[in-house]
Amino acid sequence: MSQTDNNTTSSDPLSCCPRSKVKRAAKRASYERAPAYALIDRLKTAHLAFVEEGEPRIIPITAWRVGDDLYVHTLNGGRLAERLDAGIQLCLSFAVTEEWVMSKSAYNHSANYQSLVLFGRAERVVNEDDFDAAFRAVINDIEPGRWDKVRAPNAKERKATALFRIPIEEGAFKSRTGGPVEEPEDLDLPVWHGNLKA
Repeated sequence: MSQTDNNTTSSDPLSCCPRSKVKRAAKRASYERAPAYALIDRLKTAHLAFVEEGEPRIIPITAWRVGDDLYVHTLNGGRLAERLDAGIQLCLSFAVTEEWVMSKSAYNHSANYQSLVLFGRAERVVNEDDFDAAFRAVINDIEPGRWDKVRAPNAKERKATALFRIPIEEGAFKSRTGGPVEEPEDLDLPVWHGNLKA
């Protein structure tokens, strides 16, 4: 089976260890793959974080899923490609705010959101068929059938592009839904409360 088979996904939950276990509002957490994958597929934009020379770095980057793998690409020979090639520990996050939750007290204002944090290491994709299959998957996901209409990457473009696969193994999904939580003494305050679409 190709590593870019989008129809095959694991039924096992995401692995969890102390760094990925949700501690605050743990009841909002999920380690199931379905909500995590739905968020990745919807957004296709991640923030990729790593440590370089003892300092944190975070880079917004297009990231898409094929099966149980994430794919990211960057300039071949660039600083990011060198760091990913080195096999360093990565942290990737995805997040979207759906609604602002407006309360009668400043403290209880909140947001309805979905978020995902993943940990992993990148592996360079060197096989030409796997390279094309990964890009075909994201282009066709954005517009079905588009890959067959456009020109495939040429040798110069392949050489300029570094594609990396990050197995989806460890992480946590977290979300909030619902309306404001009010203190009993605030309920009679003459101010509107409810949800606003973000």
